[in-house]
Amino acid sequence: MNTDSTTSPVIDDSFPDRKQAEDIAAKVERFVRDVVIPYETDSRRDHHDCPTDELTRELRQKAREAGVLTPHIFADGGHLSQRGTALVLIRSGLSPLGPLACNTAAPDEGNMYLLGKMGSPMIRERFLQPIVEGKKRSAFFMTEPANEGGAGSDPSMMLTECHRDGDEWVINGRKAFITGAEGAGVGIIMARAQEGACMFVVDLPDPAIRIERVPRTIDSSMPGGHATVMIRDLRVPDEQMLGAAGDGFHYAQVRLAPARLSHCMRWLGACIRANEIASDYANRRMAFGKPLIDHEGVGFMLAENLIDLQQSRLMIDWCAGVLDRGEKGGAESSMTKVAVSESLMRIADRCVQVMGGSGLTEDSIVEQVFREIRAFRVYDGPTEVHKWSLAKKIKRDWKQNNG
Repeated sequence: MNTDSTTSPVIDDSFPDRKQAEDIAAKVERFVRDVVIPYETDSRRDHHDCPTDELTRELRQKAREAGVLTPHIFADGGHLSQRGTALVLIRSGLSPLGPLACNTAAPDEGNMYLLGKMGSPMIRERFLQPIVEGKKRSAFFMTEPANEGGAGSDPSMMLTECHRDGDEWVINGRKAFITGAEGAGVGIIMARAQEGACMFVVDLPDPAIRIERVPRTIDSSMPGGHATVMIRDLRVPDEQMLGAAGDGFHYAQVRLAPARLSHCMRWLGACIRANEIASDYANRRMAFGKPLIDHEGVGFMLAENLIDLQQSRLMIDWCAGVLDRGEKGGAESSMTKVAVSESLMRIADRCVQVMGGSGLTEDSIVEQVFREIRAFRVYDGPTEVHKWSLAKKIKRDWKQNNG
């Protein structure tokens, strides 16, 4: 009998905190639809069209007043199950600004999860709490410039170095595509020492961490963009290392599987909204004597959207259930990330196509959703890297069973 978790679906539609999660999700959805969506036309954007910190603070204050700021993490440090978190984060994603307002956005959501699981009491109080309270944004410094041969999808290629000097560590290196680094108050930095990979938590800004440039990218939902950063002689007290020297890759894996899944949750919400807009357009817009929805070519695209949306929901729920059982979920999160990112790309593309010229303009959020989903196919590992990883697992399992 094959008991491999990758073939064991979540069958039970109930879970211990379902009712609590549904209640929170309903509040979040009302807040996003009633309060956040009108902000989508707000002009407070930086030169890369990303929301400014002023806009972020205002949205988070609104969420605080509505009782939906960081809604999946509780005052006592508790956390909704992953299946419960999915119900909430999908609703927060109904607007690209929703995760930012509700403090469920990347990279903060993944960083909160990591620090909550692995941080010392000092780290949780000093660094985690301000992020949970929505008072500070955070950044995760792992990726490095590709033209220098640094770490990207393969973190073992990391060039950023660290070494101990008394009761401190000194870090040197360059990082690239560091989401939200500009304007962040907390940073989690990965570097390699003789003992192996290390992970440090630091206050930002710091004069030893210099933002070299923030390139213009296809997406525009995350404050601070995706910066290239130089780290030169950054000194970090030993107590600000997560775990011990050499634990860095292990801690990265603790973060990465839930973070991949959270991306899927949020962008599923965005595509649900895009499909609502496209469906409304198809039912109202007349062409050749009848509504667009009555033209088979259009109606079939929207029908395919429903299929892809439901498949995405089920994949997310399945992977969340695996994580809730205490399993690492590496293979499951890879499969889910591939399946969901690719299906959401199809949905977003069909929405643009159904709406024609209207789907190509900033007059509809559908255009932004399309751009964001295209970027999502690369974030947290491109589709091809996850497929390669799964192929390695197939080979590994075959050797084990046919040794």
